[in-house]
Amino acid sequence: MPSRHRSARRLTAAALAAVALAGPGVAAPTATASPLADVAAAAPTLRFVDIPGAGGVRLEANVIAPSDGAVRHPLVVMPASWALDDLEYLVPAEQLAASGYVVVSYTPRGFWGSGGTIDVAGPQSRADLSKVIDWSLVHTDADPEHIGTAGISYGAGIGLLGSAFDPRIKAVVAMSGWADLVGSLYGDETQHLQSTAVLALLGGLTGRPSSGFRQVLSEFFGSDRPAEQAVKAWARERSPQTYLDRINANHPAVMLANAWGDSIFPPNQLIPFFQRLQGPKRLELRPGDHATAELTGLLGLPNTTWSSARAWLDHYLKGADNGVTGEPQVRLQPQLQDYTESFPSWSAVGSHPTTLHPGPADRWGTGSLGPAPAAGWSRTFGTWADSGADGGMVVVSGLSEQVLKLPPLVSVPLLPRALCDVWQTGPEPVGQRIRGEVRLSLRLRSNRGTGSFVAYLYDVDPLGVGRLVTQAPYTFLDRTPGQVFDADLALQATAYDVPAGHRLALVVDGVDPLYLTHDSAGEQLTFEGPSAVTVPLE
Repeated sequence: MPSRHRSARRLTAAALAAVALAGPGVAAPTATASPLADVAAAAPTLRFVDIPGAGGVRLEANVIAPSDGAVRHPLVVMPASWALDDLEYLVPAEQLAASGYVVVSYTPRGFWGSGGTIDVAGPQSRADLSKVIDWSLVHTDADPEHIGTAGISYGAGIGLLGSAFDPRIKAVVAMSGWADLVGSLYGDETQHLQSTAVLALLGGLTGRPSSGFRQVLSEFFGSDRPAEQAVKAWARERSPQTYLDRINANHPAVMLANAWGDSIFPPNQLIPFFQRLQGPKRLELRPGDHATAELTGLLGLPNTTWSSARAWLDHYLKGADNGVTGEPQVRLQPQLQDYTESFPSWSAVGSHPTTLHPGPADRWGTGSLGPAPAAGWSRTFGTWADSGADGGMVVVSGLSEQVLKLPPLVSVPLLPRALCDVWQTGPEPVGQRIRGEVRLSLRLRSNRGTGSFVAYLYDVDPLGVGRLVTQAPYTFLDRTPGQVFDADLALQATAYDVPAGHRLALVVDGVDPLYLTHDSAGEQLTFEGPSAVTVPLE
């Protein structure tokens, strides 16, 4: 960013920050008063700085710190999200500083006014985080014994990775972040098309992608098998779960918060990492999409995720006796609901599974989905075109569900059976509470031997309108054409209440705009019994 644009942006931000820092109860300045002087006397101070990162790369940053003159304060470092800059956290940073934290927010390398190129949370980005901590301990009143990180999306991933390489980090709050970047880019070998395209577009518009990152994007969208392995190796290097042993050795207190419908970093890639964490830990999952559950907290509005984050930091960095250690590890807010449930661990979620079995179709082309195993049936459909059953649109669909209680909808009776298979239960006599990962164990054969399908679970009302509960793609490679094989997959974890009188429907088709599938014209998929759908219930 040119220096004159950067200066103008920071002057504008300073004026906005003056209003934010004033907060409730602070009198507005008179026409002749200096707003910043008035704020400095009554609230934390704000200053913009440049911090030398790894290799001397300049990182654009801001510091919000208490103005009480105390010798030491706990430090919270907040790396900005993908395509955003250090101004992202002004309001929550001010709130933290007002309660006694030194908060340093910075723009990761390659974005906006920071130097260098985007290395996607690679070794340089991890080293930058440690350099920011080094700088903060010299140039602020930060306490070296009480250091934490907090961030959304890209900032969450950098903070979590940093806790593996910098033992000074005692607490991590990772909101809408990732643990397994391979699982975020590929779902059962299926490329996540929309989410990766959005990240690539935003990175190009707001930053300077490195040559390595550009090469990875070219290989990802090229669908070349050898190149795919190189992309996965690149992604593993940037996955916190790769360094789980180091994180456990450093023993930070880790809070993870994501959304059920996160279309960029879906929950299934996070859960195994959470289960293997050995230090203090918390997992919170709520309705919404990528970074939407935390959005109102950035504006200073009430937000349960930010409230939990604040309590987490208060306990593990300030030693506050606020009951955090006595609370259950897992908090879930079901889709389309406003209440929250707690569980002692993830293994306690969905502790009463039931198994349903797909069966033969009726004259309308809908197969049965019931408790008794069914054999001797087969169902064939073309996988080369979209049936209309889709997972929605990146960010938009999850936000619609979160705010409007409106998930992706489909008319199940009108789905074209030539392009999908549909199995459905009878009306549920009582409500069902789905909690956890719905798992499919299917037998199938393909006329080509290589292809993809996407499985959806719908809540179907008496009018046949299906509300999407969860979904996941699956890609099979190098199978023998016409030969039966087994496919086991887990749909994305969810918490969903199915009302009495509604049905559950399993829909499988071959095309979804969310994913880059491997089907070609004329490709067909045949499902054969016996198969099973395991639904975790409370």
